Amino acid sequence: MSLPADYAERVYAGVLGKIIGVYLGRPFEGWEHERIERELGEVWDYVHERLGQPLIVTDDDISGTFTFLRALEDYADPTAAEIGETWLNYLVEERAVLWWGGMGMSTEHTAYLRLKNGIPAPLSGSIKFNGQVVAEQIGAQIFIDGWGLIWPGDSVRAAEYARRAASVSHDGEAIYGAQMVAAMVALAFVETDVAKLIEGALAVIPSESLTAKLISDVREWHADGLSWREGFRRIKERYGYDKYGGNCHIIPNHALIIHALLHGGGDFGKSLIIVNTCGWDTDCNSGNVGCIMGVLGGLARIPAHLRDPVRDRMYLPTADGGRCITDALGEAYRIVGYAQRLHGLPAEIPTGRFHFSLRGSVQGFSQGANLDGKLVFEDRTSTPTFIPPDARKMPGYGMLASPTLYPGQTVRASVSGSGNAALFIGYYDAEDQISYSESEPVDLGDSARELTWLVPETGGFPICEVGVKRSGPSPLNPPPPKGEGDRMLLEWLTWDGEPGVRFRRAEGKAWREAWVNGVSEWPNWGSAFRVIQNDGTGLLITGTREWSDYRVSATVRPHLAQRAGIAARVQGMKRWYALLLNRNGAIELVKNDALILDEKPFPWSFGEEHLLEIEVVGPNISCFANGDLLFTHTDNDPMLGGGVAFVIEDGRMDSEEMVVRNA
Repeated sequence: MSLPADYAERVYAGVLGKIIGVYLGRPFEGWEHERIERELGEVWDYVHERLGQPLIVTDDDISGTFTFLRALEDYADPTAAEIGETWLNYLVEERAVLWWGGMGMSTEHTAYLRLKNGIPAPLSGSIKFNGQVVAEQIGAQIFIDGWGLIWPGDSVRAAEYARRAASVSHDGEAIYGAQMVAAMVALAFVETDVAKLIEGALAVIPSESLTAKLISDVREWHADGLSWREGFRRIKERYGYDKYGGNCHIIPNHALIIHALLHGGGDFGKSLIIVNTCGWDTDCNSGNVGCIMGVLGGLARIPAHLRDPVRDRMYLPTADGGRCITDALGEAYRIVGYAQRLHGLPAEIPTGRFHFSLRGSVQGFSQGANLDGKLVFEDRTSTPTFIPPDARKMPGYGMLASPTLYPGQTVRASVSGSGNAALFIGYYDAEDQISYSESEPVDLGDSARELTWLVPETGGFPICEVGVKRSGPSPLNPPPPKGEGDRMLLEWLTWDGEPGVRFRRAEGKAWREAWVNGVSEWPNWGSAFRVIQNDGTGLLITGTREWSDYRVSATVRPHLAQRAGIAARVQGMKRWYALLLNRNGAIELVKNDALILDEKPFPWSFGEEHLLEIEVVGPNISCFANGDLLFTHTDNDPMLGGGVAFVIEDGRMDSEEMVVRNA
């Protein structure tokens, strides 16, 4: 099998279209059409500043879309049940991604509770368990675009994978709406006529469904020559919110997607103007339309006034905190990798974290423009590696993140230009302000030079940005003089290696924000890491999936705990290796919460301190307690990367620090 020659670029355009659409519609989500017309007029540009809101936000439409797709990383060909397990692994209950509105109120929260209580997908989202009104809300549609991106031109397979993913939380007409969106995304790779795009996608849903009926009506009203405003009035009369129960039903909103596509006539900007000015669930509908139109028209058809302010930035707050700070190009190439594997093709993805390989990509860098696959800037440029200052008090959906860069890792970059250049990092200090550290300057000479720097210790403070600058004063001060037309070019920037870092209490608040809080309570008093879990297993997590071979250690003191200890290669709430003290008087090497890989008797008492260590090298896991080797285990189906965590089950545990170093 093969993929289109421009596949990566079209996926990137689809991802950009999705996040642009969400950012455009999010500030006035839920507004009625009349209020939008009265207070905003036609929505042809971002209105966040007018409404006192940030542009780049955490949002369920973005987080769910790119998080649930990670089932393709963890399972070869995920079933609905395995996509449900992906929910349990990456979601932190009542803290991120979803609207946690409660059983019977939020469809996704209801489905999550079903999964948590042992009801697998697709039953977790079924009408049988949740009733028709709850099961037919909008969520299946808003999370679904990625499943179309992995099957370019193949609407049937796109719809099948959409059915699996949608059925985790939804049923009935919600499944059909999701299949339509995924099929349209897939067909947008090969079809440029919007009417034919919709016609082709209709083949994947039952012709007798309500979704098919509303599409027929919307198409008929468009063919009759009604303006988009007149067409919207027809939709409101026949398919409006007053006709369907729940908070945000799929039927009215799906009608607006079809309506905007038809009246937009293949124009990215016009399609988004229409779907946003119509109202209702604006960020959801706008995100779906943006993805479809991004794929259909490619990068060249996305208006600069919508693309430029975004600068590829996006957040994915999940239990895998190292993936929160990300960008559209990076997520696009992850999708390309999924598709290459599913299509039986060798992986062909650019190496390195930041490579600017597709037109206009800037990957979150603060300054500069893309010129022939290089970032061109004047004095300095940087990109976030942790929560930026303006996002630390994110409104709405929660922000969970760990830094992507740590002391002990090696930053490398290819830079050209005139004069001297240096790498630098910014990190939060004791006042939660940004302090800087930089490498020794390098004379660039007449050709590109590779800059290399071992990131120094930061005193326990999290690194929040990395970048390149002309050498001289600190990044906060004016740069040294330069000649007319001088510029610098960044070809790529990346880092590798395992961290050498000691996590402990620091001044300020940022050090705590660098941990994904997946426990019931983590009070900001007593020991640095006093973690409490009221029921079941909780984790306090930091690090990234890129960490591979290392040793993690911590002295722990359990109090009234069923199990307590530390974990390595943590990939979420359910995927990890942990060395745990068990209340039954044993010490265990546990995989993924339930599988005991090795154990031995180990008498211990509440309030005692024990030094626990885990060393992971390839498939081999060695465990130590109080300096003594307990066991070494070779996992035949290993997880080869992930962060670290404190693990607590039914109780409390204290620790003052955790140390991670090379194995």
